[in-house]
Amino acid sequence: MKNVDYIIVGCGLASISFCEVLKANNKTFIVFDDASQQSSIVAAGLYNPVILKRFTKVWEAQTQLDIALPSYAKIEKELDVKVDYQHSIFRRFNSIEEQNLWFTASDKPGLESFLSTDIKRNSNKYIDAPFGLGEVLHAGRVDTKHLISAYKKDLKSNGNILEERFNYNKLNISDNKLSYKNIIAKQIVFAEGFGVKQNSYFNHIPLNGTKGEVLTIKAPDLKLDAALKSSVFIISIGEDVYRVGATYEWTDKTNTPTEGAKEELISKLKTFITCDFEIIDHRAGIRPTTGDRRPLVGVHPEHDNLYVLNGLGSRGVMIGPYVARKLFNFIEDGIELDREIDIKRFGKK
Repeated sequence: MKNVDYIIVGCGLASISFCEVLKANNKTFIVFDDASQQSSIVAAGLYNPVILKRFTKVWEAQTQLDIALPSYAKIEKELDVKVDYQHSIFRRFNSIEEQNLWFTASDKPGLESFLSTDIKRNSNKYIDAPFGLGEVLHAGRVDTKHLISAYKKDLKSNGNILEERFNYNKLNISDNKLSYKNIIAKQIVFAEGFGVKQNSYFNHIPLNGTKGEVLTIKAPDLKLDAALKSSVFIISIGEDVYRVGATYEWTDKTNTPTEGAKEELISKLKTFITCDFEIIDHRAGIRPTTGDRRPLVGVHPEHDNLYVLNGLGSRGVMIGPYVARKLFNFIEDGIELDREIDIKRFGKK
């Protein structure tokens, strides 16, 4: 038998964030992952403190950045990898009115440090931006695919991951311990993303799941070294390669890329990019989203050693380390979860 403090189900951004908190507090754990969930791998990985559609602040943006960026720096150092690429995000203005709205937003509390008040003139002949660009500061990108691959490799080398599907029927629950096959644990955290819909313990939580599709393109003439937001995002990932996305689809819950989404992304991209490009990859994943756009964190209504860490949506890079710390403090120190992230806000099912 193997004894650990925690079993964690899933190995995406939420799980990695929680593993980091456990390691920092000298807790033992084992991760189960069957690679069935793709949203963290497909994700663009932007950390962006501003909602660029409405020029409003992201919920708890500064606090999230203060926790997330040191966490990724620590992972980079320990695993000897590069995953965090700090760079600006530019918002393409569609009119003078949008410029004015940008200036108004830059004076609002909580936004003044994130929105540059200098309108950038577009000097790239392959970008159509006659009204200029607004620059978002303190932003960047985490290479989520490389992060997850490197992290799983490290877990495997240390015997901390089992790459297999977790069978909920084999989990035995008692008041002071859990057992699963040959593993005994004190707590279990389900960080499965949309896969939680198959989880008999937490499939009642209101996780919607939104399909997102992204393209990877090669555009040698573009020479863009940041991220640009217009009708879609285009994000430089180096060597003339860019990520383009993403779509939002609420009914299709498969990880299969579609021609319709591909054509939508190409059509929107061509409204502001004028150079030739080649599509070199097309992927899809189901984001774990919620109606109120807040994470789903908390304890099972009947079993006080079963927990969920989910619902990070499209901003998992920023939110993950923040809510992972919240959950750990709740479990270990009894510090109440904020109501806006606690699954109890939806009532007992």
